[in-house]
Amino acid sequence: MRKTLSQSVAVSLWLLASSVGLAAADDFQRAQNAFERENFAAAAALYRSVAEQGDADAQFNMGQMYHQGRGVLQNDGEAVAWYRRAALQGLDVAQTNLGWMYENGRGVPQNYTEAAVWYRRAALQGHAVAQFGLGLAYLNGQGVEQDPIEAADWFSRAAHRGVGMAQYNLGVLYFEGHGVVQDYNLAVVWYLRAADQGIAIAQYNLGVMYSTGQGVPTDKSVAAAWYQRAAEQDFTSAQKNLAIMYFDGDGVSQNYVQAAAWYRRAAEQGHPHAQAALGMMYFEGHGVPQDYARALDWYRLAADQGDPQAQNLLAVMYHRGYGVTQDYDEAVAWYQRAADQGEPQAQNSLGFRYQNGEGVTRDLVKAYKWFSLSAATPNPTIKVIAERNIDMIAVMMNSTQIIEAQRLAHEWRPSRP
Repeated sequence: MRKTLSQSVAVSLWLLASSVGLAAADDFQRAQNAFERENFAAAAALYRSVAEQGDADAQFNMGQMYHQGRGVLQNDGEAVAWYRRAALQGLDVAQTNLGWMYENGRGVPQNYTEAAVWYRRAALQGHAVAQFGLGLAYLNGQGVEQDPIEAADWFSRAAHRGVGMAQYNLGVLYFEGHGVVQDYNLAVVWYLRAADQGIAIAQYNLGVMYSTGQGVPTDKSVAAAWYQRAAEQDFTSAQKNLAIMYFDGDGVSQNYVQAAAWYRRAAEQGHPHAQAALGMMYFEGHGVPQDYARALDWYRLAADQGDPQAQNLLAVMYHRGYGVTQDYDEAVAWYQRAADQGEPQAQNSLGFRYQNGEGVTRDLVKAYKWFSLSAATPNPTIKVIAERNIDMIAVMMNSTQIIEAQRLAHEWRPSRP
């Protein structure tokens, strides 16, 4: 049995020894033995000898040796050259890897059209990874005309052959009704197959579906179990959602320590919502010792990433002097950044700052504007407070000022972080 080397798939091919001669066949086997002993230099020399006689397996393996830098200096250009020689002989795994090199601009200028050409050659031979790659090309319109129906067809072929990411992507198409008739039940089927192969994002999506009851009965404990599996693979959104479930006691026993631990794992990977939530845990002393300074640090990390809730909370810290010297100017700056993104609490607080002249020049028109925007929130508590503030400030204003404030509120559009 002749084996090729691959980072993603192991392909075994039966080849006639007579195609390159018995000596070359012996060299190929010696190369395999050397590779398995991790004597990569000897393996590379033997593969090269066979490859130069035209053996496609050996040519592909030389490509892998150069791609991975085993027994030779790593060189993507050389890897491409060897993949191409094997691909032109019809070796599907070489065609697949050559497509990947073109797709990612490794050893050649990035060229999606060439990538699709090589993926198609291998896909038509039944190579599952190539079928998945061609499906992605059709989904994203890279190198081919965008066609979700074609994408679904190629994903389906690869998914039935066990490619986990193809199973996941097919699940997404069924969930969204993109290229196929929307079917939450089939989305669950394909997510399950991908999840059982350890695809974290599929595990996370199953958690969402069990949490919301889409395609399956609502079951928060099952949702938590799927979030746990994805979270243990460091999928940050799963870690954040699992933390919320522990905090609320939803599907699991309430446990602030566990909530803080999962928020921390996501926060340390840079997830802004988890950073903000961990800051709140430190502020309140839930699951961790109360520590305003640490709360401030986590709020700042999230705020610097543009998270409007964290920006509002950071503004509160400066406004009240929690864990930092009280600073109205700094508070206003953070209220402004959050309010500009549409954070209703920040908009209401910024209205107060303009009404009272704290950190800004007093301006009733701007105060009315921000109260009006805050009142548009669907949050009933904030809405009631903002509407009360509008009524209170309106008696201090003339009709011209109110009309101008209403105009400004009508023309306002949220900004991006």
